[in-house]
Amino acid sequence: MTWLSAYWLDLFGWIGSALLIISLLQTRVLRFRVLNLGASLILVLFNELLAVWPMVGMNVAVCAINIFFISRLLRDWRSETAYEVLEVGPHDAYLTHFLKVHGADIERHQPGFAAAQPSRDDLAFLVQNGDETVGVVLIRGEGTVAQVLLDYVTRRYRDFSPGEFVWRQAGRLRNRGFRKVVTPPSMLAPYYDRLPQDWRPVGPAYELAL
Repeated sequence: MTWLSAYWLDLFGWIGSALLIISLLQTRVLRFRVLNLGASLILVLFNELLAVWPMVGMNVAVCAINIFFISRLLRDWRSETAYEVLEVGPHDAYLTHFLKVHGADIERHQPGFAAAQPSRDDLAFLVQNGDETVGVVLIRGEGTVAQVLLDYVTRRYRDFSPGEFVWRQAGRLRNRGFRKVVTPPSMLAPYYDRLPQDWRPVGPAYELAL
């Protein structure tokens, strides 16, 4: 092996190691799995070129584990049973605690929400993955318009759109007399254009006819 080829091989190995470290810093489930898979694939090839077979075997196993979990995440993404929507009171103690714990991240995701704290007549929905709360949707009624105060997803699940499961159950909003849903214009990186429902952009906001 020449000096130049050894240099590029070392660089290849360092890239795989760096990507592995970066993957471990991720808080998003899907992003962690994808980056970890990429790092493991690089390290499989790197160790194979060096004939370090125990490391090859280990990284092949890691690749298989990541592929399994990625396929399950993508399969469950829009499964009817992936998430459960629970309606709670707008001043429910757990909801208040959740909003406080995630307050800084909520403000980054939806600037100005702190000025529109829920009132007793608002609707509040928790989106659950098992016993874990992965999102919150708060709605304020303005006549026949359901004005979204907050549509928040925790960092861990931000590669997905669990808030969609609230809009799948639009019948509960129609039964309350609402005929249209309007999202807040201040929301960063809204996801509504990726949903199967017929959301349409209106300026910086989105609207859904019920």
